[in-house]
Amino acid sequence: MQILLSDAIFTNGTLYRNHGIVIDKTVLEVSPNDDLRSRYGEQCIELGEGSVLLPGLINAHVHLEFSANRSSLTYGEFMPWLSSVIASRDELINECDDGCTTRAIDMMLSNGITAFAAVSSYGFDLEPCFKAPQKVVFFNELIGSDPIMADALYGNFQERLFASQEMKRDGFYPSVAIHSPYSVHRILIQKALKYAKSKELRVTAHLLESPAEREWLDSNSGAFQPFFQNFLKQTQAANTVKEFLTYFNGVPTLFTHAIQANDDELSAIKAGGHSIIHCPISNRLLGNGVLDLQCLDAHSIPWLCGTDGLSSNYTLDLFEEMKAALFMHPNDNLLSLAHRLWESVTSNAAEALRLNCGTIAPTYDADILIMRVNYPINDQLPIHLIVQPHTIESVYIQGEKIK
Repeated sequence: MQILLSDAIFTNGTLYRNHGIVIDKTVLEVSPNDDLRSRYGEQCIELGEGSVLLPGLINAHVHLEFSANRSSLTYGEFMPWLSSVIASRDELINECDDGCTTRAIDMMLSNGITAFAAVSSYGFDLEPCFKAPQKVVFFNELIGSDPIMADALYGNFQERLFASQEMKRDGFYPSVAIHSPYSVHRILIQKALKYAKSKELRVTAHLLESPAEREWLDSNSGAFQPFFQNFLKQTQAANTVKEFLTYFNGVPTLFTHAIQANDDELSAIKAGGHSIIHCPISNRLLGNGVLDLQCLDAHSIPWLCGTDGLSSNYTLDLFEEMKAALFMHPNDNLLSLAHRLWESVTSNAAEALRLNCGTIAPTYDADILIMRVNYPINDQLPIHLIVQPHTIESVYIQGEKIK
């Protein structure tokens, strides 16, 4: 058991001044410092002036298999980027061995990320993710729109999923990812979701990321048309958006991006009990537009924040992601948006990913950051934590000091 006394605790939108915590594997108590001193005396660890306790951050969407990328890919528009990914895919994957993946995981840990959701296309990142100190939701991704190849594609997906399910440790959760409505045949989607539902596995999917995807799914035309004709000999989208969303009925899903979703589709997302993951830096680098957060709020859709992977980002840092979002959404009230962003990488992310963390309160896992700030702590702390330089002094996961 440890008793940590801090200058402030910030969790779930509330700032507690001169409060501390009692932890073992979970949080046992949150109380004023004086109260804890009177009961525990010399057992208390005084963190001192400028110390802030925060929930560990949760990265709701990351791809690790392309972590070798630095400047190999083309940014600015989605289709040139996708073409560059295909051209560089083998080289980048071969360059990212277990050491490369582990360095990306360590980058997240150093940036205060105590849990992450990894979308794995090939299974090459399974071992490093299993050995990671963080909680990991390991999304095995299903992709393939060619019905002739359906059995082989599903067999490969099953092999990767079953391999992850054989890996057993506390905090590692094998899960299912459906790549997107344009890239997965309906038969494969329905089989995978039936299995996920029967085993109560977590589910995620990319959805309506780019204008090119929107046009292809709506009218079988646009920038995706030559891509599918040349690479896959397809002249028609694998699904419509409406059809795609119906497959997820009864399976709460984390949909990533959804920038191009219309009101009817957002209504369906809300009705299905789904969430949306916002990746602002990736969206900007790939020229996909800006997610309308006010529209999500109007539909009462919970949203989270993720970094995406190093194929469409320059770092795996949720502080940087939140900072980008603060400036990317100029019509949102600044302080309110800062609060929402903190929830998007803590409590909201934990709820969507079904993790017992993201909140500093009794019974929640003691996944906690100790930060040090050199400015006055006041009600604008959510903004300052994002935009001011910061120091993460310690990282705890389930009460164990990891960093």
